[in-house]
Amino acid sequence: MLAWVAGGLGVVALAASAAGWWSVWALWLAGVGFCAWFFRDPERTAPGDDRLVVAPADGKVIDVRAVRAPELLGAPATRISIFMSPLNVHVNRSPVAGRIEAVQHTHGRFHAAFADKASDDNERNAIVLAGGGRRFLVVQIAGALARRIVCRHVRGDALARGERYGLIMFGSRVDLYVPPDVTVRVARGARVRAGLTVVGEIPR
Repeated sequence: MLAWVAGGLGVVALAASAAGWWSVWALWLAGVGFCAWFFRDPERTAPGDDRLVVAPADGKVIDVRAVRAPELLGAPATRISIFMSPLNVHVNRSPVAGRIEAVQHTHGRFHAAFADKASDDNERNAIVLAGGGRRFLVVQIAGALARRIVCRHVRGDALARGERYGLIMFGSRVDLYVPPDVTVRVARGARVRAGLTVVGEIPR
């Protein structure tokens, strides 16, 4: 992505500098620098205990609530909603080790990602992860600025806990649905980091 942006902006800068506008290279440098910062992808190692559920996204927990039967899961769950601002790392990671049972992309609106209706109305991509006899649902939700959701895996793929699986660009939201017997370890207002922060604990 960074190479594509740098190349595209470079062509524009070359054309502008040929016309004598050398200052355009300062804008090129600023643009490339912003993209390098925005698409940063730090190395992370998930906690060692397999019973720990880690955050799928960087950001702020904006809601924790019990829900009846979310789409694709079809069973009661606890939903942990994480809002990703444009300042956060936007790489998404698997909350648990498991195999992908389903992937579903849904076209929709682009409400502000922190709005509750974004879970049901917005453009989104959902994956169901099965592991350890339980099923988890992770939903990437586009926001008012985010217009592209990336999911790099398909049904049947296995994911390790904390493994990268996609990203959402320019501010967005990720909803994680965990089974009711999973003890939630975060509350509304908590700051979390994908693959590192423990958001739940599976019973023994």
